[in-house]
Amino acid sequence: MTNVSAGTLRRRPAQRRSVERVERMLDECARLLDEVGYDGLTTKEVARRAGVPIGTFYQFFPDKQGLVRALALRNLDAFLDRLTERLGAAGISDWTGAVDLAVDEFVAMKRSTPGFAIMDFGEILPTPAGPPLKGTERLLDAALENNVIVADRLRSLTIELLGAPSGPGLDRALVVAVEAADAVLKLAFRAHPGGDPELIAECKRLVRGYLADHLPDR
Repeated sequence: MTNVSAGTLRRRPAQRRSVERVERMLDECARLLDEVGYDGLTTKEVARRAGVPIGTFYQFFPDKQGLVRALALRNLDAFLDRLTERLGAAGISDWTGAVDLAVDEFVAMKRSTPGFAIMDFGEILPTPAGPPLKGTERLLDAALENNVIVADRLRSLTIELLGAPSGPGLDRALVVAVEAADAVLKLAFRAHPGGDPELIAECKRLVRGYLADHLPDR
């Protein structure tokens, strides 16, 4: 189930039926992003396909942007959950291996998760190849760019699972690493619909090389 922040939904779903309705609306939002893009997405069609009255939609979401914001947060939660699970299953405790897994997981979601090619963690691409829709770089938080939010969530994971030293140095390094990875992976998916393998490999090398100067060897 989604773990969207309290400020995203107008009303938090308390009953199981309400939670399922919210999930269905997010699922249909993701599918419609693939089918018609952000411009073609309408709250009426999301509600119709999810099998809920339009009034029910507005009980939970203020508008279309609120809906896609909730979907972006669900995507981020799913990415971090999957990354945490893979790190544990692989027994990885060093940041170099974590970088490779993080990039691999992002690429896998880009290729297979509905709507993720159009909007992963907030920034909306009118087409999978971009460029991004103006103003969506702060979709998750009006005061902070999406990548800063992503870096902060990764910071918590890095400290908890990999024992990285907390502090402003780590915070800054992760923001730079996320920005760099985001730019190169966008390039990879512009070059090839499924992501150019050589550019994906370059992304891993770039981030590992940069973080080598900021995180200790394990």
